[in-house]
Amino acid sequence: MAPSTKKRLVVSFNNLSLDLQEQVKALYPLGYTDAMMRIDKPNGDFFFAVPFETDDTSYLVKIDVKIDEVGADDDDKDFYGDDDLKGADELANDDSEEDIADSNADFDI
Repeated sequence: MAPSTKKRLVVSFNNLSLDLQEQVKALYPLGYTDAMMRIDKPNGDFFFAVPFETDDTSYLVKIDVKIDEVGADDDDKDFYGDDDLKGADELANDDSEEDIADSNADFDI
């Protein structure tokens, strides 16, 4: 197999011509999520990119990605506050203990 003669470029989506931007959008009509790959740089930084090819060039197109830095557990705390949360098993146990207490009120034990 002959080596590829295509140019290989890494370029930001915003730096592509409008025509190439439209071609990239057409290639990924449902978004980039399934095709996106993380590219690690030698200095420890990274970026996300999607592959895109034209007749003469193979591109890695950098896609701007916003990454939430707040953990999911912190989100739950913000939503629910510091209240103790009960699971379904605990709620079922609480209800059944009350039912037993109510039913025992009718009987002398």
